[in-house]
Order: sequence, then structure tokens, then C-alpha cells
Amino acid sequence: MPENKFLKDAQLVPSKLKLEGDSIRFTVKGSIPIESVLTPRNPKVTLSYHAEGNLIEFGEIDLNRNVAEYEYEKDFSLKYEPWMAGATLELFFFQGKKENQPAFEKQVLAKGVIAPQLMVKLGEVYPDEPIPVVGLFITSGALDREIVRNEEFVFQFDPSSSTYKSSAVNATTLKRMDAFLEANPDVQEFKITGIQSPESAEGKANTLGRDRAVALKQLFGSRVNSLSASRLKLSSRSNDWFDLRLLLREYKGISTNRKEELYAILMNEESYLEQSERLKKVPGYSQVAQDLYPKLRVAKVEIISKPRAGLDMQQSIKLKEALSRTDGTNALSLAEWALAAEATQSLEEKAAIYSKMTEFFRSPMPYNNMAVVRMRQAQRTLDPGSKDVLWEEALRLLTQANRIESNPHTLHNQGQILALMGDYWEAYKKLSDASTMTQNPDFLQHNEALRGALDILRGDYKLATLRFNYRFTDPKDYFNKGLAYYMVADYANANIAFEESVIQGRDFGYGFYGLAMIAAAAGQKEVALIQLKKAISANRQLSERAFQDPLFEELRTSPEFFTELAIN
Repeated sequence: MPENKFLKDAQLVPSKLKLEGDSIRFTVKGSIPIESVLTPRNPKVTLSYHAEGNLIEFGEIDLNRNVAEYEYEKDFSLKYEPWMAGATLELFFFQGKKENQPAFEKQVLAKGVIAPQLMVKLGEVYPDEPIPVVGLFITSGALDREIVRNEEFVFQFDPSSSTYKSSAVNATTLKRMDAFLEANPDVQEFKITGIQSPESAEGKANTLGRDRAVALKQLFGSRVNSLSASRLKLSSRSNDWFDLRLLLREYKGISTNRKEELYAILMNEESYLEQSERLKKVPGYSQVAQDLYPKLRVAKVEIISKPRAGLDMQQSIKLKEALSRTDGTNALSLAEWALAAEATQSLEEKAAIYSKMTEFFRSPMPYNNMAVVRMRQAQRTLDPGSKDVLWEEALRLLTQANRIESNPHTLHNQGQILALMGDYWEAYKKLSDASTMTQNPDFLQHNEALRGALDILRGDYKLATLRFNYRFTDPKDYFNKGLAYYMVADYANANIAFEESVIQGRDFGYGFYGLAMIAAAAGQKEVALIQLKKAISANRQLSERAFQDPLFEELRTSPEFFTELAIN
């Protein structure tokens, strides 16, 4: 193609294709010069949108002639389809009388579509990623043994000291922690993070935080000695503003404008010392330091755990007898059957128990829980046909559970399946109904998180941010929270959510990708490259997206993009 002369003024408005709702809307406009030497003969302009195996021909765009040029402008709207993520929008210029002649010029107007909202996680399974847990069991008692519990405990230290302080506050915290472990003895993760305040009284040694974490581990003794290395984790933070940003969220001692000024400094990717000097110049920061710095002389303990369920030996014998008999004999209560199902990790054993329970009890529990088993089996099959069959069976079981007694768990599970099937509106209605039926915080955490994910897909980003006002253990929920804030350009809260996603699961990768999006939006190319590299190293599924995402179009003009992100 020769250098463009007739299409050099072609414009796309907006300059990059962007998904809004379920559609892409844009305008193509420009002018074609009329000059004595370059006068076009029978000029024609056409537009096409194509990717491998897919093509949309928009046809000819009308040209309006005036004295010096032909002008054209046309609005377009098309429903988004997945293939458009990597498609190219091209404008073609023809001249002459031949019908089948090749284009005289062409202009690439856009590649790909800006659609970060489509990264939202609904529970789908992707290759090389952990299988998400979907569905909520109805459990045997007041404690929901299916839902993992996450609790944080903060222990205070004296300035520059790593010696455990036997204060009333720490004693109360230790008592709360012991009560939590007694109620939830099945520890999944026990993480101790030592933190060091920026104040001069803490000294300059970067090992203070680590020493505090070790001191707590020694204090806890038998509470943690039986935990494997994969479950007991020690870490520390120093020369890092992450914990201060968390404290600032709830701090009321300064105005909102001052708080946003502080956030801007804490996120500007300058060095720790440079940020420290900038913070000191913000009016009112001395009060912030006075109030919040002492709260950073701590070690945090984060425990992810759940209650232990199961039957004693005599109950187990009765269960085995009931499962093998066909005469309808049963010596166990509904709660005992439920405990037995909760105690086993095998989906097949759960299915056998819940199936037998339907013979003995008219209750929504076995039907709902059998449906959850089918949902999780569907997560583990790669065959689309088998997956659909399992989903359909699960929906039938949930319908039966709802006939017996309407309950929030059944509605949530129906909503989860419909969301996985792509029926987002019907899913949303089910989840909305479920949220009105209970005040259980564990249930609402899961239900509202899925509701918020659907809000993002529906384009109601502000509402979505309100759904995630919970402490999560799953990095996908924090990533979804970050997406919601990102879509309303609240980059401070988006950054915090993406960081928390990284903390909950570095191998997930999406938290790093979110941090790269924020850095790219701020024009911080080096930071964006660093975060993208971390994202792809953690999750290779993000590589293809990074290489076609219009959010990183400017980054792709530099050779560093391809060398830094090269796949080994």
C-alpha cells in the first residue's frame, strides 16, 4: 500500500473501541482532499471489521462533496461477540470504475476492544487455573461448615521492639484468637505478618517486622507447631505503605480531599524515601502520622479455617448400615446424615449420602446439596455436553428443593448455574431474591460477591462497589472488587483491592494484571510492564490478553514490551 493521502484524516471516535453494556458504539469520520493532481476518480470508502474466521462488512460510507474535499461521517453500533476481542477495524478507499479492483488505500482504525469488565470472575473454569468452588450447601446446624472463615488478629509491640508485650489489649486479642480456633479447628492457613512503622522510633533495621513475626510464632507454640509449612506462613513488611493505605480508608482525622492527596502520593510509584518526603509536606499529615504510625508497630495474624464436622464410630456404623439397606430402615437424624456428608471430601460419597437422605427426609437440604455436588462435578469435566447435563440435573434438584421449602441457598445456587450458563439477568433476579431471605453474614458475603460480579457485567459499576464490602479469602472476589472500582475510575480503591487479590493468591495472577491496568492508565509504563510480567509469570492464560488488550497499546510500541513479556 502506498502512503495514505486520501485516508490520512480518517478518525475513530472514541479513539479506541470500548464495550459499553453489551455493545460497541463508535463513529468513523474524515475528509478526502480534492486537488488538481490528486483528484480521486469515483471515490468510495468502505469499512470492515474482521478477525480470523469472522468478518463484518459495513459497506460503503456516503461521501458528501464540497469545494475542497469529500467529507464522511457515520455512526455504528454492534452487539459484542467474543471474537471481537482480537479483531481489527479497517477503513478502505477505492477509486476508479472497476468493480473488483483492490483498495487504493487502507487505514487500520482500531485493534481489539477495551473491555476489562469481561474479565470478571463468575466461577468459570479455565485451563491451568485452580477450579473455583461454586454452590452453597445447606449445613447441619448454626455453623456453616462449608464456608471457610477468615479472621485477622493484631498484636501490638513497643517501639523498636520485637519482644511480645503482655498487655491487656494483647491478652484480649489472644483470647479471641483461641476462641476462634476452638470454634474453627480445621486450619487451612495461618499467616503471621510482622509490620514495621515508618517512624524513627522503630529504627532503620528492616528485620524488625520479621523478628516480630517470629516472636509471635514462638508465643503460639502448640497452636501452630502441628501445622505444615504450606499452612503456616511467616512474612514481613517494611518500607512499604500498604498497611498505612488500609488504615487511611477508615481514618476520619482529615478531609476527603486531603486523603485523596495522600493516596495519590502513596500510589505514584516513586521510591519509599521520595514518597515519605512528599507525605510530610501535605497539611495535616503530622496528625495522620501521630494517630496511625503507632498502629503499625504490630504483627498481624490472618487465619483461614473452618469447623470440623463428622460422626463418632457408633454413628458411622449406623450410617453404613442405612446406606446398604433397601428396607427404609434409618437410625440417624437429619443432622447426623448432614454431618456425615460434610465430613467427607469425596463428591461421590457426598452424592451417595444426599441421595439416600431423600428417601428418609422431606427437606430441601438433600436436594439442594445433591445439586451442589452436581455443580462441582460439572466444574471438573472438560466435555461441554456432560457439563450441560450436570447443570440441568442440578437445576431440577434445586427446583424440587424449592418446592419443599423456599430458601436462600437454593435461590443462590440457581443463580450461580444461570450465571455460568450466561443467563445473567435471570441469575441476577435469583440472587436478589436470595439476599432478602436471610441476614446470615457468611451467606450474604458469597451471594453479594456474585451479585456484584453480575453488576459489573450489567454495567452498574457504582452499585457493584457496594456489593464487595466484605473480607474475602478468595482472590477472585478481591479482583472483581478492584474491577468495579476501576470501571468508575476510583483507582485508589481499585489499587487496594487488586493488591489484596495478590496477597490472597499470587498464583491467581489477575491481581497483578489489575495493577498493570492502573499503571497504564496513569502513564507509568515501567510499572505496568513489571506488573504484567508478574501476571503472566503467575498465569500464562493472561499472556494472550496482554498482547491484544488495547489498554496496553502504547506499551506495545516499545521493544521492551516484547522482550520483558517473552514467553519462555
